[in-house]
Amino acid sequence: MSFIGPIRTAVIVVAAGSGVRLGATAPKAFVGIDEHSVLRHCLRGVFRADPAQVVVVAPADRVGEALTEAHEAADDRRDLVTVVAGGSTRQQSVAAGLARVWADVDVILVHDAARALTPGEVLDRVVAAVRATGHGIVPTLPVVDTIKRVDGDVITGVVDRAELAAAQTPQGFRRDVLVAAYERATQEFTDDAALVADAGHQIDRVDGSSLAFKITTPTDLERARDLVASDPVPRVTRPAEPALPRVGIGTDVHAFGGDGRLWLAGLEWPGEPALSGHSDGDAVGHAIVDALLNAAGLGDIGTHFGTSRPEFAGAHAKAFLAETARILAEGGWRIGNVSVQVQSQRPKFAPRREEAEAALSQALGGAPVSVSATTTDGLGFTGRAEGVQAFAVALVVPTSPPAPAD
Repeated sequence: MSFIGPIRTAVIVVAAGSGVRLGATAPKAFVGIDEHSVLRHCLRGVFRADPAQVVVVAPADRVGEALTEAHEAADDRRDLVTVVAGGSTRQQSVAAGLARVWADVDVILVHDAARALTPGEVLDRVVAAVRATGHGIVPTLPVVDTIKRVDGDVITGVVDRAELAAAQTPQGFRRDVLVAAYERATQEFTDDAALVADAGHQIDRVDGSSLAFKITTPTDLERARDLVASDPVPRVTRPAEPALPRVGIGTDVHAFGGDGRLWLAGLEWPGEPALSGHSDGDAVGHAIVDALLNAAGLGDIGTHFGTSRPEFAGAHAKAFLAETARILAEGGWRIGNVSVQVQSQRPKFAPRREEAEAALSQALGGAPVSVSATTTDGLGFTGRAEGVQAFAVALVVPTSPPAPAD
């Protein structure tokens, strides 16, 4: 989908928390409210707001799942989605999100996925206030309870609630202000507004929403489930578009010079020099992974198998391909077929072509894979036998018609 003018706003959705107080077996953002997760509901509100880049910060072992959730929520705004692995603290997670914000963005919102039912108009209100004032903006609700000052079990006074407000997210800031505040931060703050205020910047407020409460305890989760069951946010339905196959292209390059033996196209090649890389350097397997993920719109090999996934360090292509097939199936896609061309002087591919095709097909759950090879007539780095390059084209087919968009 195309948008009028550049995207100048980004929303960082922090979904990397463990949710210990919720008492769940999964990270909080991936706990179900109904048939969908806390994260999916949060992103529905985000995508009901004006178009913005959306950066989801997820636990390192949930990046693929978060990308699937984001794409399902985004519908025709998938091109606006980025997913990154978070850190061990909230500030580290937000910093990881900041590093992936696009260059043209000048206003950034930081939003907690745990505030799953926040309406889109709250995000629009925060963005408008940041652009109008240049100040940091926090959505708030008035405090309605009488607040007492206590010393242990003794009430020592009353706090004037007219001076109090309950802060929510998303909190919005000029990009330069937020980035500078993070660069100078030397301690952990409870929210981003406190961090920016500590850097000497003014923070203003706008009206929040009663739906933007934070899901922290089991009681909060039950409240959210009750609200979703009563459908507090009207849904706009559109006719489903025809479910069509999709095609993706992937490429990968690795240089000779690694340790051990050569692994290529899912096979070990005794007597051949190894390729270097984070895993086994199998350029054929990696090109197939990128082609499949690109076809399904589920990111790329770096999203799912980057250095943040130490369990794939040294792994062979079969592990990458099997996990990619799982990710596609979870996202509602099956693999039609894959075609690969290998460009390299060595190894001699023709004698083992059928063996390689069978190994790759088996790793993908039986999807047909065809492999061809060329020496490039001695041209380029592949012609000089410095490395291997592979190009892959993949066809994927939806396993079911898309559900009507919200």
